[in-house]
Amino acid sequence: MRDPAPQTIYLNDYKVSPFLINKTDLVFDLGEHSTRVTTTLTVERNPQSTEQDAVLVLHGSAELDLQSVQINGQLLGEGDYVQDSDSLTLNNMPVSGVITTEVLIKPQLNTTMMGLYRSRTLYCTQCEAEGFRDITYYLDRPDVMSEFTTRVIADKATYPVLLSNGNPIDQGDLEGGKHFVTWHDPFKKPAYLFALVAGTLACVEDSFTTMSGRDIKLQIFVEEKDLDKCAHAMLSLKNSMAWDEETYGREYDLDIFMIVAVDDFNMGAMENKGLNIFNTSAVLANPRTTTDASFQRVEAIVAHEYFHNWSGNRVTCRDWFQLSLKEGFTVYRDSQFSADMNSPTVKRIEDASYLRTHQFAEDGGPMSHPVQPDSYMEINNFYTLTVYEKGSEVVGMIRTLLGPDTFRKGSDLYFDRHDGQAVTIEEFVRAMEDASGRDLTQFRRWYKQSGTPVLKVRSQHDAEAQTLTLDFEQSCPATPGQNEKLPFVIPVKLGLVGEKGNDLVLNANGDTQIIYELNEAKQTLLIEGVGESAVPSLLRGLSAPVKLDYGYSTEQLAHLMANDSDGFNRWDASQTLCLGVLKQLTQDSLRDRPMALNSQVIDAYRALLTDESLDPAMVALMLQLPSEALLHEEAEIIHAAAIHDARSFVRTALAGSLADQFMALYQRHNTQPTYAPDAQQIGSRSLKNAALNYLMLVGDTGIKLAWQQFESADNMTDKAAALSALVNCPEASKYAEQALAEFEAEYRDEALVMNLWLQIQAINSQTGGLARVRDLMNHSAFTMSNPNKLRSLIGAFCNANLVNFHNPDGSGYAFLQEQVIALNNKNPQVAARLVTPLTRWKQFPEPNSGLMRKALQAIADEPGLVKDVLEIATKSL
Repeated sequence: MRDPAPQTIYLNDYKVSPFLINKTDLVFDLGEHSTRVTTTLTVERNPQSTEQDAVLVLHGSAELDLQSVQINGQLLGEGDYVQDSDSLTLNNMPVSGVITTEVLIKPQLNTTMMGLYRSRTLYCTQCEAEGFRDITYYLDRPDVMSEFTTRVIADKATYPVLLSNGNPIDQGDLEGGKHFVTWHDPFKKPAYLFALVAGTLACVEDSFTTMSGRDIKLQIFVEEKDLDKCAHAMLSLKNSMAWDEETYGREYDLDIFMIVAVDDFNMGAMENKGLNIFNTSAVLANPRTTTDASFQRVEAIVAHEYFHNWSGNRVTCRDWFQLSLKEGFTVYRDSQFSADMNSPTVKRIEDASYLRTHQFAEDGGPMSHPVQPDSYMEINNFYTLTVYEKGSEVVGMIRTLLGPDTFRKGSDLYFDRHDGQAVTIEEFVRAMEDASGRDLTQFRRWYKQSGTPVLKVRSQHDAEAQTLTLDFEQSCPATPGQNEKLPFVIPVKLGLVGEKGNDLVLNANGDTQIIYELNEAKQTLLIEGVGESAVPSLLRGLSAPVKLDYGYSTEQLAHLMANDSDGFNRWDASQTLCLGVLKQLTQDSLRDRPMALNSQVIDAYRALLTDESLDPAMVALMLQLPSEALLHEEAEIIHAAAIHDARSFVRTALAGSLADQFMALYQRHNTQPTYAPDAQQIGSRSLKNAALNYLMLVGDTGIKLAWQQFESADNMTDKAAALSALVNCPEASKYAEQALAEFEAEYRDEALVMNLWLQIQAINSQTGGLARVRDLMNHSAFTMSNPNKLRSLIGAFCNANLVNFHNPDGSGYAFLQEQVIALNNKNPQVAARLVTPLTRWKQFPEPNSGLMRKALQAIADEPGLVKDVLEIATKSL
């Protein structure tokens, strides 16, 4: 157990560090049995601290085997310091001085993937949030920023590549077959941004010329076998650098920018200054082994980590309560980038869908917290969708309210004012206020209040007066620790869609779209000159992260589906239409009533399928019915089997009624141009494969098409889509069995592709899902020590195969309990993330509810439970 008495940390208790570290000099002597870390710190008392008589307490951990401590060259005896499981206290620290410590650590035994650890043959680090204290004694807090110099020593034959932050300043050979490289980072940074990598790696190299004319060396380090999978990441990096210069005026600062791909990594990637460490799944891409979705994910994550160079590194967080200062802002920046590189409408739909399905669920669950939390027990548990995705939405609302030009002035002021500092969310918002002259006091509630607001809108058309009245009412449900909520500032982007499908004029300026600011609990908007019946198009682009309650009729939603000029709201109308239908059919299933699909719904989808003017990518998204996860989020009481049955019925009904249209779509988009992961081709492939999934539900035609596509596909997108279609079709079991075997034989040496193979089987919703998952846990493609494989098999089953996971016999819950406990000490972060499906037990009927709670209680009662898991389990019970 890492912490025998987990303590809750509170934002209100923040105090500046009594000490600062001006310079940090590190020497790593990497050994096969142990690694020696020599740390020399130039320390002084912090003049801003009120605790000028404080003793120096350096963070550490039980992983550190202390060899010696010196102050100003004098070796300390055991009576001169106090060492415990998580700190080193120096009682006689002068006003300033040089502290040198030597510790031994054993990265080869480190399974947590925090601090310094081994990923197969590589040494690598992950220090965010508090991993540096597992490497050496230090002031491991984000507001202590230091200039780092790092010397890495290792056996030259085994570890020819030695990397760390900054620019290389020295290198050479040493006795005994060893060599060293010394790195210097001139920009002060907190310890969480430290990085080190050592091993045998191949390199792809390129360059980028900045807007001021500086040439930057770009390097991506991978295993030799993966050199052919780096081109897309390199192009994404160069595009990100150019985009950040043009859009935010931010230029890269060091002489070199490096990315390293690592197999075993808890996160997607990490923005360490100048040396980004990536999960292989977030950097490697090749048409033969990578789907379109993964190509886009690589592009987005490369951009995200690069953008952190300014929004997170040059300007960093004062404390971990400010995490959204860097993550929310950077997610918003990478979303802007991806929208510009691809389709803005499709990107917005994808982001909003993810937000509604997952972040809204987090807002409504026991772990609900504000974008800026008030407290935490384990900071790793607050790398959440609320901090990232909702934090991004809050930044987007600021841009909506201020306008793009003023928002850019605000971001310029923020970066220039706070360069080299560790700051707060408040200082980010204040920069926006100072740049715009606008008071954002009320807007700050988005950072401090948890939960998803509900926006209720009612309309009344007066044909004689030619007016339309919109009555707005906002509310926000109670969340843990916050029963009462004050009104938010909600920007409502809206339009009116007329009888002929045209946008109506809304004001004397001739605007057909406006942004209406709601800042009271109730407000009314009067729109004049509305002489015809019109359908309000509300929250265009999801202009605020709220739930909309309007009460559209089926006819109105079909009208918006066909005519709304806002692509997002056209998609949203299709989702809202289907949500209403699916909720009713779920009730029909529960009551054993016959299910039937409204002909108006079928007609709306027929019109969609035959409109060749629409973006194929958007049509593909509109064909994706609301997911079972979203239906769970929308339900007051979650009946997993009934939800699954209702959704399956609608898909089958649409497939049967529109088989000819789906076949026409498939044939129109079943072309095979030379593969490119561009928006046009991605859209075409996504629509073709959406049509194929429907065709699988109508006789043998779809099965034969899927098999032909599987056999002939020249890219992973089409091959995996065909494999998934076969695996999920009960009538295609023989084809599925053969396809799975062929797929495994072809890709058995491609770890990332085999993860996809595991995932496709894990989310197969046919009966027997848990048995299949247990069998796959014994397959050579799976190991409990690799986070990617855990997510692909166990995580996918528990989060995406909902009908099997929520089997009323409780077997899925017992299985998850078993896996969480098995991972408790091995990898606390992954274990904590796996717990989430059990936390919503109160929303399920019996027997599910009681069985979920039983599994959760068993986890909470486990002896030696790490605080990562303990916090989630106890808060959820």
